[in-house]
Amino acid sequence: MRTVRLIHPGKPLEERQIDLPVVAADDVLIEVKAAGICHSDAHYRAGRTPAGPLPLTLGHEVAGVVAETGEAVSRLRAGDRVCVHYLAFCGVCESCRQGQEQFCSTGAMIGKDRDGGYAEYLLMPARSVLPLPDEIPFEAGAVLMCSWSTALHALHKSRLKAGESVAIFGIGGLGIAAVQLARILGAGQVYAVDIKPWKLALAEQYGAVPVNAASADPVQALMAQTDGRGIDVAVELIGLPLTISQAVKSLGLLGRAVVAGITEKSVEIAPYADLITGERELIGVSDHLSGELEQLLEWARTGQIDLSSVVTRTVALDAAAINHTLDRLESFSDDVRVVIQL
Repeated sequence: MRTVRLIHPGKPLEERQIDLPVVAADDVLIEVKAAGICHSDAHYRAGRTPAGPLPLTLGHEVAGVVAETGEAVSRLRAGDRVCVHYLAFCGVCESCRQGQEQFCSTGAMIGKDRDGGYAEYLLMPARSVLPLPDEIPFEAGAVLMCSWSTALHALHKSRLKAGESVAIFGIGGLGIAAVQLARILGAGQVYAVDIKPWKLALAEQYGAVPVNAASADPVQALMAQTDGRGIDVAVELIGLPLTISQAVKSLGLLGRAVVAGITEKSVEIAPYADLITGERELIGVSDHLSGELEQLLEWARTGQIDLSSVVTRTVALDAAAINHTLDRLESFSDDVRVVIQL
């Protein structure tokens, strides 16, 4: 089968032909129809976030059609439309039993720890495969599996309460998701922070108040918007030390900043002024949960979330096109989400 793989960190991805994976009793072989290109993939390609063993097929946002099932699989059958929880988890360890499968003792993430969806076929344990409703296109189903689910998990971790204010730092694929999901979860005013006017305009279409960080200090702007009270929940989705610090400094009393953006750099925070005096919290966000994926699929099926503006471009399963997209992500391009379409 055709794949696009990471061979050497810091080098462009390369096209390779590899054998079809062998389907074990509890596995599902999926013919990939759509695979999202995530900013995390740019980190793996650059070597900033370790991935492997190499060579490795990237891609962790996947939707497709069941091609073959193992003999122990009864819930799915060939021809079913499906999408993929990107973690191959065991289901029996303590973390899995507690509903925290992102910390599974043997968990492996596709496109990072095991081969992913930049390929014609993907092998996954059946427990990590979810039915994709007919109402949801493959491209939308793919991006729900990471950008939307991570945004939802971040909001859950923030303990957002009805009526609270939310500031979303970074209006890419995760940010547009977070704006809509904050509304569904009962947020009061939602603020969208970015430096790209067209992204701010898109967030405004979904009811967010735009805050242009290119023309004004976003902390000062958010304080002015809230009459000096500050924000209840800040969601950082960019992964820059500056924006993580801004998210924390924008908080009011008892505010919570959740960080899903990936960075290898240290962040400067003054514990007394930024956290202790107002009992503010800084919370890390890791992945998402199966139950959150099921909730997202239902919201999408019933039209409660709008996926029409999320996929801004599609490309073929082609190394040059994918590398170009990753280059653009490295420079924080104008794309919201680009999806490989097979």
